[in-house]
Amino acid sequence: MTITQLYYVLAVAENQNFTKAAEKCFVTQPTLSMQIQKLEEQLDIQIFDRTKKPIELTEVGKKIVTQARNIVNESYRIQDIVDQQKGFIGGEFKLGIIPTVMPTLLPMFLKSFIKKHPKVKLKIEELTTEEIIARIKDGHLDAAIAATPLENENIKERVLYFEPFVNYIPKGHRLHTSKKINTTDLNVDDMLLLEDGHCFRDGVLNLCKAFKNHTDDKFQLESGSIETLIKLSDEGLGMTLLPYLHTLDLNNNEKENLIYFNEPTPAREVSIIYHKSELKMQIIEALQDVISSIIRGAIAFQNVQIISPLPK
Repeated sequence: MTITQLYYVLAVAENQNFTKAAEKCFVTQPTLSMQIQKLEEQLDIQIFDRTKKPIELTEVGKKIVTQARNIVNESYRIQDIVDQQKGFIGGEFKLGIIPTVMPTLLPMFLKSFIKKHPKVKLKIEELTTEEIIARIKDGHLDAAIAATPLENENIKERVLYFEPFVNYIPKGHRLHTSKKINTTDLNVDDMLLLEDGHCFRDGVLNLCKAFKNHTDDKFQLESGSIETLIKLSDEGLGMTLLPYLHTLDLNNNEKENLIYFNEPTPAREVSIIYHKSELKMQIIEALQDVISSIIRGAIAFQNVQIISPLPK
């Protein structure tokens, strides 16, 4: 049994196709098939049910894939040990970022990180929290930046910063003339929200439902982007909540519609998250150091109340 054979098994399990798996592994399909067949013969079992289209794992195959993933991950740790011993911070690093963090945080830290750690080849994807958790579990992401806590036993979290919620309330709205508002003033029925699947939406709902009972989750409008929510709000279609960093790039007219909460300010916790196996920790720590040093000058709020990003 070899690490390479287990790597091929994981590729077929993911792609449910020998040809696609071979392409991902940069080998010919006969080579990949032969190695998996040799492993099956050695173990005297079938890992894959080849009669199914697409190919499926057998029951014992599912257990083998779980163990194979652990073994392959642990094999990567050997290179990690060598890199850490040499003080080397480099190589490919796959990072996921949730949509409501990507456009504001990435421009703040990316240039500084690349300049400080030029040997790291960052591959960055914008993904939902659900997609991030699945990819970290499967080993397709080294780390991610997401709203926490996620309460997932397979994932570790390092807090980067606390980002307050800010009210965006257009002229003519019942709360527009308020100097500051309380969370109890919010009414989810006149609020514009992001589409289902965004953790920021779930945070807003958790904030509203903590103080008022709403039996009907029907809203006037939902959108896929915060920018669209602002435009819809400007049209008098309702208020919305913004993450604090999104407010920094608003124009002067838009900033007149910002109204802050009384303390403790509702906020989301943003963390760098990674698998409990703790691979490539030297790069994760480098990211944390760069982001934390930059964000300190952007967010000065102290007295905050963390709102869960988990749907409830």
